[in-house]
Amino acid sequence: MSQRFPERPRAFVTGAAGGFGRAVALDLAARRGRLVLSDVDEPGLAETAARATRLGADVRTIRCDVRDAAQVEAQAALCDDAFGGVDVGVNNAGVAVAGPIGEVPLEDWKWQIDINLWGVIYGCHALAPRMKAQGSGFILNVASAAGIVSLPSMGPYNVTKAGVISLTETLAGELAGTGVSASALCPTFFRTNIHEAARTSQPALRGQVEKLVTRSKWSAEQVAKIALDELERGTLYIVPQRDARGLWRAKRVLGARFYTLLGRATRDPRFLRYLGGA
Repeated sequence: MSQRFPERPRAFVTGAAGGFGRAVALDLAARRGRLVLSDVDEPGLAETAARATRLGADVRTIRCDVRDAAQVEAQAALCDDAFGGVDVGVNNAGVAVAGPIGEVPLEDWKWQIDINLWGVIYGCHALAPRMKAQGSGFILNVASAAGIVSLPSMGPYNVTKAGVISLTETLAGELAGTGVSASALCPTFFRTNIHEAARTSQPALRGQVEKLVTRSKWSAEQVAKIALDELERGTLYIVPQRDARGLWRAKRVLGARFYTLLGRATRDPRFLRYLGGA
């Protein structure tokens, strides 16, 4: 299904205080969108709102911890109250946990799952019925290439992003013929601030992740533009970068052997430089 966003799209964006959330909010603002933006970082959220307003958007903000279904529902209700509905829903809020299985504390697993997976579930639960009732809409769930290609020492992150992809696939089937579409965004590393709040059981791993994020050739703005363009086209799996597409193809060709080779490759600095650079 391919259709255009309506003029001055009404948008719901979580995790809008920085990174991809800010980038996608500003892209929608440049379309003179009507935006309801949320985050737990209220100063960052206010900065995004100010920038969006300067671009011509009509903006509302709300503090929303996506671990709480009632707070996510309150954001959707604000869209109804302020603008009469939602055209574009972006379930973006996310965090990162890294480390070997068995070393990562279980409370970090729970933190990761509550935000990255339950937060998207709550967003879809709030948005899908509204959009089906109006007969139109676009839902963008921010997953990751980690949900397709499970890198070692990223178990909690991989699990949540694979869950987001599965949720989006399920939703896409349920929405067929309703005028509503669902897409999963699956990037590798790009320049954002996700590493700042990341949790890891290995300090060296934190440094590797920070380098992959901060030194990537890809900006959040580039990923946001591709994401919104492909969302309009009705693309189910939005995979912006060549490195992710290459790894995905290799996984399909090699099967189980892929993970033997991947385990070796991730110990090679040249492989880490490849991620996010293509």
